[in-house]
Amino acid sequence: MLKSRLLTAFILIPLVIAALFWLPPVGFAMTTLAICMLAAWEWGQFAGFASASQRIWMALLCGLLLVLMMFSLPAYQHSVHLPQIAGSLWAALAWWCGALLLVLSYPVSAKFWRDSRPARVIFGVLTIVPFFWGMVALRQYHYETDSFAGAWWLLYVLLLVWGADSGAYMFGRLFGKHKLAPKVSPGKTWEGFFGGLLTSAIIAGLFGLLAPLNITVSALLACSIVAALASVLGDLTESMFKREAGIKDSGHWIPGHGGILDRIDSLTAAVPVFACLLLLVFGTL
Repeated sequence: MLKSRLLTAFILIPLVIAALFWLPPVGFAMTTLAICMLAAWEWGQFAGFASASQRIWMALLCGLLLVLMMFSLPAYQHSVHLPQIAGSLWAALAWWCGALLLVLSYPVSAKFWRDSRPARVIFGVLTIVPFFWGMVALRQYHYETDSFAGAWWLLYVLLLVWGADSGAYMFGRLFGKHKLAPKVSPGKTWEGFFGGLLTSAIIAGLFGLLAPLNITVSALLACSIVAALASVLGDLTESMFKREAGIKDSGHWIPGHGGILDRIDSLTAAVPVFACLLLLVFGTL
C-alpha cells in the first residue's frame, strides 16, 4: 500500500505542478471542472444515490451549474468581487464553520441530516462549488501583469496542505497516542495534528522566503494557519460522511490513494478558505 501511494504521488505531483504553471486560465478551469465533476460523482454515495445513473446525473448537474456560473461572468472581467466568485468564497467560510460544528457534535449531529438527501446534496454543493472558484480565483490572481503569480499562490496552498497531511501521518505513526476525533476518524491523533501544523509552518516559512509572495508577514501567517486548520477539518468532514455512508474510500480512481475526494478532501476546505481570507478579508489584490 505504502509503495503504491509513494509511486502514485511521484507521478501526480509533477503533473499537478505542471498544470498550475503551464495551463492557460481556460484550460486550468476546464481541468478543475472535470475534477469537480468526478468529486460530485463520488459525493453521490454520501448523498445516498446508490445507482450509477443517479450519480452520473449529480456529476452532470454539478458541471452544468459551474459552466452556467462561468458563462454568467462579464467578458474579460473575472474580479474576485463579482457575486458569483465572492459569494462562493463567503459561502465556503460559512459552510466550513458549520461543518466544524457537525464534526464536533458527531454522531449526534447526524440525526439532523442522516435521513435528509437534500441536505447531503447541499453539503456537497457547498463543498465542491467553492473549491472550484477558490482554485480559479487564486490561479487568476494578477494574471494580466504576471501569468505565474496565481500559480505560485496555488502551489503554496498545495504544499501547505500536503505538508499538513504528510506531517500528521508521520508524527501520528511515530508518536500518536491521543485520539483527535475517535468517533469520526479513529486513526487520527493529536500528536499527528500538531505534527502536521509544525510541518506546515516550516513549509510556509521557507516558501515565504524563497517564492515571490507579495504580502505582509502577519496576513500570510493568518491565512496559512486558518488554511492548515481548515485542511484538517476537510479531511475529518469527509471521514464523517464516509462513515455514515459505510464506505472506506470515496472511489478507486487513484491507485493507493482511493478516490478523487480522498485526495482533495483537505483542499476542498483549505483552498476556498485561503482564497477568501487572502482576496476578500485581507484584500490582497
